[in-house]
Amino acid sequence: MNKHVGSNFEDFLKEEGIQEEAEALAIKKVIACMIEQEMISRSIPKTEMARKIGTSRSQLDRLLDPENTSVTLATLVKSTAAIGKKMIITFEDCPQTVVA
Repeated sequence: MNKHVGSNFEDFLKEEGIQEEAEALAIKKVIACMIEQEMISRSIPKTEMARKIGTSRSQLDRLLDPENTSVTLATLVKSTAAIGKKMIITFEDCPQTVVA
């Protein structure tokens, strides 16, 4: 019998111990896509974007890589400012939050 029948995807991720990793990856994909779309809409080439945030082209490629979740908050803030945006982070209550 399948132990996951009737459960939701979030429950599955929790049981597998990968919920936080999956959430981080999903968030990074959205951020990378948003930054890249703004760069396109504002006609900002990668070399100019890298210059604006004070980094190399290869570092910018890592920022725009949706699979790479190891990006610093400082880099995210600089990159959003470079595209004329402000990054805002919010916290929401999680159902059945377990405090360690």
